[in-house]
Amino acid sequence: MARTGGSWSGRRIAVVAAALALGAVALSAVGAAAAVTVYFARTVVTPPRRRAEDLRILAVTESTVTLSAAEDSLTPGEYSLWFSQDAGHARVGEILEYSAESVTRVLLGVDFGDLHSARAGRFSGWFYLSPGELGVPWEDVFVDTELGPAPAWLVPAEAPGDRWVIQVHGRAVRRQEALRAIRVFRAAGYSSLVISYRNDGDAPPSPDHRYALGDTEWRDVEAAIRFALDRGAREVVLMGWSMGGATVLQCLTRSELASVVRGVVLDSPVVDWVTALAYQAQLNRLPPFVREGVLTLLSNRWAGPITGQSAPIDLTRLDLVARAAELSVPVLILHSVDDGFVPATASEALAYARPDIVTFERFTTARHTKIWNYDRERWESAIAAWLTRLSSTSG
Repeated sequence: MARTGGSWSGRRIAVVAAALALGAVALSAVGAAAAVTVYFARTVVTPPRRRAEDLRILAVTESTVTLSAAEDSLTPGEYSLWFSQDAGHARVGEILEYSAESVTRVLLGVDFGDLHSARAGRFSGWFYLSPGELGVPWEDVFVDTELGPAPAWLVPAEAPGDRWVIQVHGRAVRRQEALRAIRVFRAAGYSSLVISYRNDGDAPPSPDHRYALGDTEWRDVEAAIRFALDRGAREVVLMGWSMGGATVLQCLTRSELASVVRGVVLDSPVVDWVTALAYQAQLNRLPPFVREGVLTLLSNRWAGPITGQSAPIDLTRLDLVARAAELSVPVLILHSVDDGFVPATASEALAYARPDIVTFERFTTARHTKIWNYDRERWESAIAAWLTRLSSTSG
C-alpha cells in the first residue's frame, strides 16, 4: 500500500508540475503577445530615426544600377534611390532587364554620395529634392503654428491670382514628397504652399514627439491656410499624401477656416486608420488580438505611459468613411489597388458613399505614393481635368 500511495503521490506531483509548466508557457505567450502589441503601437506613433534599406545594390556602372528584385525595384517608372543610410541619393529610370533575383535600371544621376561603394538602399517617390529643381520661382517661408514657426516652400502661380494649394506630405517623410505636384497646379493657376508639420523633422515637434495620425497635425494645416489668406488667397485646395490625406480631411471637417477650402486632392490616402492598421497587421502576420490591442493602446488615455502619447487618438473621428456625410466639397482620390502599404479599400468605400462629390481614379501596379512615378502623364492629367471642373463649378 505504501508503494501504491507513493506512486499516486508521485503522479499528483507530476500533474501539478505539468500544470505549472503549461501555466508558465501560457504566461510566456501572453507576455510575448503583450510585448509585440506594445512594439507595434509605439511604432505607429513614433517618428522613425532611419528607414529600412530593403534593396541590395549589386552593380553600378556610369549609366546603370543593378538591384535585388523586389516589388518596388521591379515597378516601371522613375524613382529616387536612397543609399548609405540616406547619406546618398540617386535617381533611377527605365528597367533594362530583370530576372527572379535582380533588376537593372537606367541610372539617371547621382545627387550626392558614393553609389559605387554602397551595398544597400531603398526606393522613394520623392524624386525632386528641392523646388529649385523644377525651374520655377520659389521662396523659403515660415508658417506660424501653435508650436512655433514651421518651414515651408512657396511657389507662386504663373500669373498673379488668389487660388492656392496647400501640400501636406505623409508619415515618416518630409515636404519633398509633394514637389511632384507643383507643376500641374501651377499650370492651372495655383500658388503652391508645401508645408512641414509637427514631428516630421523640419517643423517644431509636439511635446510628446509622437504622431497623432492627423488628429492634431491638422492644426498645422489650418495655420497654413491662415498664412495663405494673409498672403492674398481667396480659394484653397488641400492636397494630402498618405497620412497627409488623413490630416487634410481632419482640417476640412474641424477647422474654423474650412469655408475657404474649395476642394481636396488625396494621393494614396489614409481615409480610415482602423482599415489601414488592420492591413498592416495582416502584412506582419499579427493575430487579431494583437491588432485589437494596438488599437486599444492608441485610443486610450491610460496607455499614454506605454506609447509615449500625451493624448489618445480618436480613431473613430479619423474614420472618414463613417463620417462621409460631413464632406461638402469635391474630392479627388488617386489610389493604386497595388499600393502595398495603405489599401485602396477605404478610398473606394468613400467614393461609393459620396459619388456626388468624390472622384476616384483607380490605378494598378503603382506602389504607395508612387503613382506619379509610375504613370506621370495620367496622374497629372487626372488632376488637371479635376481642377478644370472645380474651376467651372466654383466660378
